[in-house]
Amino acid sequence: QVQLVESGGGLVQPGGSLRLSCAASGSIFRVNVMGWHRQAPGKERELVAFITSDGSTNYADSVKGRFTISRDNAKNTVYLQMNSLKPEDTAVYYCNAHIRPWAYSGTYYSYWGQGTQVTVSS
Repeated sequence: QVQLVESGGGLVQPGGSLRLSCAASGSIFRVNVMGWHRQAPGKERELVAFITSDGSTNYADSVKGRFTISRDNAKNTVYLQMNSLKPEDTAVYYCNAHIRPWAYSGTYYSYWGQGTQVTVSS
């Protein structure tokens, strides 16, 4: 069984910063892409950023230059540093990871965290 546990959400004023963390645990042989998605009230879930196992990154246009995604492969953990936060960044942020649980099977599965609330408001 694989679990993704997120932390670091909260309430912050516009212009402030937050750092989200997501740690994968359980039956893990290899982790491929890790990323963050978000869902605001009344809106569809959208991709925020992702990072590959070799460190290549990709960002949504709305967060480029403000958010930075990184990962610690030894800890199976992905981070999202969010700076210059805006009210429109308010959403539940979900961690996602493509994980190969077992060495004997080459199949990767997509796992999701439970979500962490980020609220940007004065």
